Amino acid sequence: MFSLFYASLQQDGKLFLFFPILCAVFRLIFIAVYNPYRSLKGKGKVIWHCFRYGFWWGMDFNAYVFLIPLVVLSIPGAFFTDWYRKGDLLRMAGGLTYSLVLYLAFAGKMLFYKHFHDIFNQTMKLGAKAEKHNLVDIFFHQDHGVWILLGILPYLGVCDFCIHKLLQLPSFQYLIFFSPVLQYAYNTVIVLGAVAAFYWFRYGGTFWHDDKPEWDTIPSVVKKDIFFAKATVDDLVALEQVMKHKLNPAYEHTDAQDLKAIQPFLTEKVPADKLPNPAYGFKRTAKGARITKPTHIFLFVGETYLQQFFDPQFACLNLVEGGRQLMEDPHTASLTSALSAGIISRPSIVSLMSGIFDAGLELNEKESFWRNNLPTALPRQLKKLGYHSTYWYGGNVTYGNFNQFAPACGFDQVMTATDFCGKDAPKTWVGVYDNVFLEKAAELILQQEEANGPYQFHFLYTTSYHGPFKIPLKEYGYDPEKVMPEAPRDIRRNKEIQKNLGTFWFSDQALGKFIRTMRKAYPDCLFILTGDHSIDMSPVLGKTSLMGRDCNLRERHSPVLLVNHRELNPHSLAGNTIGSHMNIAPTIFELIAPKGFTYYSLYPSLLEPIDHVVSPYHWLRKDAYGSYSQDFYQPLGPQYGPEDLQEGPKPYTEEREAWMDLTGYLVRHPEVLER
Repeated sequence: MFSLFYASLQQDGKLFLFFPILCAVFRLIFIAVYNPYRSLKGKGKVIWHCFRYGFWWGMDFNAYVFLIPLVVLSIPGAFFTDWYRKGDLLRMAGGLTYSLVLYLAFAGKMLFYKHFHDIFNQTMKLGAKAEKHNLVDIFFHQDHGVWILLGILPYLGVCDFCIHKLLQLPSFQYLIFFSPVLQYAYNTVIVLGAVAAFYWFRYGGTFWHDDKPEWDTIPSVVKKDIFFAKATVDDLVALEQVMKHKLNPAYEHTDAQDLKAIQPFLTEKVPADKLPNPAYGFKRTAKGARITKPTHIFLFVGETYLQQFFDPQFACLNLVEGGRQLMEDPHTASLTSALSAGIISRPSIVSLMSGIFDAGLELNEKESFWRNNLPTALPRQLKKLGYHSTYWYGGNVTYGNFNQFAPACGFDQVMTATDFCGKDAPKTWVGVYDNVFLEKAAELILQQEEANGPYQFHFLYTTSYHGPFKIPLKEYGYDPEKVMPEAPRDIRRNKEIQKNLGTFWFSDQALGKFIRTMRKAYPDCLFILTGDHSIDMSPVLGKTSLMGRDCNLRERHSPVLLVNHRELNPHSLAGNTIGSHMNIAPTIFELIAPKGFTYYSLYPSLLEPIDHVVSPYHWLRKDAYGSYSQDFYQPLGPQYGPEDLQEGPKPYTEEREAWMDLTGYLVRHPEVLER
């Protein structure tokens, strides 16, 4: 009985072999037809990693060519001889069906790339509302659809021949042992080996789901080449990526809808449709420098650097010694509540760079934004004031295509820690440890002083406070009994809690050292400190004696936001206690730009009173913090407890819609981005 299973199992493996080869052939054809280069000379390494990584990523689907016949044919065939005899015929039928699916997906990808210069993306979903007769007409009369359909028969004939030949390859003989124990052990090894082989291939040459191939982990040498990065993605994988994400409503808006929503919020009183790009409607004029022009500006974005740990209730944890040295400096103005531009990292970073909300549209992943000329982009505008701009990332900038997006926003230099810290630098799965990253970044900033000119802007983004928390904290001096002696015992002695809190402390310590180094080297520097977003600490602290409750809206969503310069004081921000990421750029310009300097910003600066701030996800006033996902909001003020909630209609919905529609319009009209 088991010998039949063993023989059938090998047939499953032979069938499986064909499809990675077929996908590689399709990849080769795509490269041959659409590659933009006169010659591929010197591209050997890129091509190798493109095919290697594409092979493993394609296992998202191809691995099931082994599993399905194993379950449907091989296991039943071990018990039913007639079913076993039909096995190869059924494998041929299934293999040809899958071959046809791959052919149709490949043909669709080739046509999609011809029309949109991209592999399958969200634009596909718009086809559901397109004129079907027009699509059919284009397919047959412009895209040679008849030849594509006629090509199915010879293609299936070739596939039939190849699969048949593979199934005829000789198989390994089933070994017979005289000892029943050895026989059962041998059989067990075969079964476990088959299961392990499936998982190994399914997860891209690893047994860990977190390490399986995805867009972000395409090798950097490939990711830096836009065309080959796209060629890496198998067609069914690309389709899966499109289908598992809902179409953003912004794609379905009309131009008239968007421009009408934007119009009331323009600072330029001209019709939005008369502007070369609606973003030009947010023109502002600086009132005159409030501080001496700093030689260095630092915008420091800490991974999940949340306001909650600065609140009095959590002072006993002593996790923010590094940031507190800046917050308590007499030349620092800080806010008590803030809005991040996004609720996860990349949308916040994209918004801070570009000056418009990402709004969940992943602008950094869109090729049209790799060539943008947005007037609102922070580094582009600082260039007009003579600043050389550098983006420093603690991870790999090719993850998320920031090697393309950041320069398009005006950065003169993009620095990736996985390169400049060396291949042996200690890393989490996200990036280089913050202490190593920031020490090396500080060293390079000091070294590049002459090369980069007298005025420099540095945008730094760290990574270490990110799960899973595996940094060996003891090696870096973390001892809960010494760091937080006044914290409750149930927090100090809980190992899982300490992994989380200790990593935050580790990141904050690195931040503090960097701040001290830069302020000592450049006493006139302007320093802005914030987090990319906050996080819900309820799973960590909610059941401890310190909290005994869930985090409230403000705690879940408010990052730190403070500004430091030797000519500022705690009252420099016009009495504001609230603000957002989108207030940072105009605040910089109003602090340093000469009177009459023109800049573009959706939001005003923090140097004038702020009534409220809005993001696509939240709204904030001095007296309330609310979410657009619910009608309940958190009242703010000393008279309210941390768990108090009130119910009421969502305010500022027109403003929220305007910011989202601006981004949606620009996504649908890539032609205006270069104006």
